[in-house]
Amino acid sequence: MTMDRRFTLALIAPVALMTLSGCGINSIPTADENVKARWADVQNQYQRRADLIPNLVNTVKGYAQQESQVLTQVTEARAKASSIQVNADDLSDPAKLQQFGAAQAQLGQSLGRLLATVEAYPDLKSNQNFLTLQSQLEGTENRITIARQDYNAAVQAYNTRIRTFPDMIGAKVIYGAEPKVPFEATAPNAEQAPTVDFGNGQ
Repeated sequence: MTMDRRFTLALIAPVALMTLSGCGINSIPTADENVKARWADVQNQYQRRADLIPNLVNTVKGYAQQESQVLTQVTEARAKASSIQVNADDLSDPAKLQQFGAAQAQLGQSLGRLLATVEAYPDLKSNQNFLTLQSQLEGTENRITIARQDYNAAVQAYNTRIRTFPDMIGAKVIYGAEPKVPFEATAPNAEQAPTVDFGNGQ
């Protein structure tokens, strides 16, 4: 290789690297990993809620055995919601996210019906175990709302990046990137955390 050619390559290489780095070589995978991480947060918070439900059901059952239908509905909805998993590779599939969201919304509605029955049982409302579960559930619902918002923000940033110049070049040519699906509300006011308030026995 001649000296002139080496010199030319030495000049071209940094320009080529700068051009590639401006085409999403690093930013696309970084944004993609951020979306995946935020989705993991969503799943973790829904799992936290699912983990609280058996204790809640057992506590309510101890005071309100006649509410067996509501208790059964919550248990079945929990089983269905827990059976639907969306992994990182599914985040571009609207049908899978809709299925996941619908199952979680159904569980939330069943849980809401269960909690509404508590008003008829003053002793249950003042039970320390129940009060602890109430607090944990309220915190979890708030965390779910925040996790969904953070996920949607990450999706918006990723989708914007893969559709705008110059990152769209790397997104299409190198990664074959597809838009991610935001988590959409599947029930009225689902974007808001439910109010978990039992009146504290008042």
